[in-house]
Amino acid sequence: MPRPILATVHPEALRHNLQRARDCAPDARVWAVVKANAYGHGIERCFDALRSADGFALLDLAEAERLRALDWRGPILLLEGVFEPRDLELCSRLHLWHTVHCSEQIDWLAAHKTQVPHRVFLKLNSGMNRLGFTPAAFRSAWARLNALPQVDEISFMTHFSDADGVRGIAHQIAVFEETTSDLPGERTLSNSAAILRHAKGVSGDWVREGVALYGGAPDFPEKTASDWDLLPAMTLSSRVIGVQSLQAGDTVGYGSTFTAEGAMRVGVVACGYADGYPRHAPTGTPALVDGVRTRLIGRVSMDMLMVDLSALPGSGMGSEVVLWGRSSAGVVLPVDEVASAAGTIGYELMCAVAPRVPFAPSPA
Repeated sequence: MPRPILATVHPEALRHNLQRARDCAPDARVWAVVKANAYGHGIERCFDALRSADGFALLDLAEAERLRALDWRGPILLLEGVFEPRDLELCSRLHLWHTVHCSEQIDWLAAHKTQVPHRVFLKLNSGMNRLGFTPAAFRSAWARLNALPQVDEISFMTHFSDADGVRGIAHQIAVFEETTSDLPGERTLSNSAAILRHAKGVSGDWVREGVALYGGAPDFPEKTASDWDLLPAMTLSSRVIGVQSLQAGDTVGYGSTFTAEGAMRVGVVACGYADGYPRHAPTGTPALVDGVRTRLIGRVSMDMLMVDLSALPGSGMGSEVVLWGRSSAGVVLPVDEVASAAGTIGYELMCAVAPRVPFAPSPA
C-alpha cells in the first residue's frame, strides 16, 4: 500500500468561503485568488467549486493557461502584470486583464501590436511600498495609458499593508481616493483581511479573496477562522506507523530535544519536512489523533514526526493523524494554529505541501 500521508481538498468549504466574501461585500464582484497553484490546493482541484466567482486572479501565465484549458471564459487578472514584452502576446491571445504598476509596462504596451485593446488595472502605491505608482506619478501614468490605442478600459487597484492589524486602512484609502477620485474606472482595493474586517469602511467594484477562500484567518490570532465562519479547504492527514513506550529519562528524535519525565507512549507518524511540514515545529505543536487533540514531541525529521499518545490508550498503529484540517470525526484543527506554533503563518503551510504528497481524488 502507498505511504499513508494524504492531502484532501474540500469543495464544499471553498464554496462556503467564497460565499462569505459575497456576504461581506454584497455590492462587489469577487476575484477568487488562485496564485501559487490555488495556495497549494491545486487549481484544477478547486476550479469547479470556485467557478461561480466573477473572476480569477493569479500571477503566472502558465496558471492562466490552465484556467482557460478548464474552459473558463470569464475574467482572469494578472496581479503583477506582465514580466516582459512578449507576455503581452499571450494576454492578447487568452484575453487576460493585467496590472500595470511601472512605467516599463506602459512602454511595452505602447510597442505591442494587437487588434484587441487590453483591459488594465493601474496600481497605486498607497503606502505598501511594493508595487505601484506613487501618487505623484499616478496621473501621468493614467494619461499615458489612456492615450494608447492598445488600451481599452483602465481600472484602479491598490493593496493594503495593515488591513489585518491595528493601523488599519484609513490612511491608504485617503491616499487612494484623493488620487483617483475624478478618474473614471472600476476599483479594487480589498484583500481577505479588508473584506472581513473593513467591508463597511471601503468601497470597490471588485474584492480579492485570497487566504480566506481557503479557510485561513487573515488576522489570526486576534480572530480565528471559526470567528469569521470560514471552513478549512485542505486537510493534511496521515497515520501512526509505529509506537514506542518510553520511561523517564528516555529521549525522542534527532538531537534528543525531548526527554520523557515519566512513562509514556509515543506514536510515529508518516509525515516530515520532505512532505512540507515545518521542521521548526516544536514540541507542543497541536495534532489530532483519532479526532483527539494531542501534541508533537521531539524534532520533526524528513519523513516522520512523533506525537504524544499518553492520554490516548485506544490509539496506536494505524490511527488517523490530522496535521491540520478536519478529522474523519469532524473535529477541526485550524492550519493557522499549527502555523502559529511553528512561528509562521497558515499561508506558508498551505503553499508548502510537497509534490510527493498525494491528493485525494476530488468528489464528483
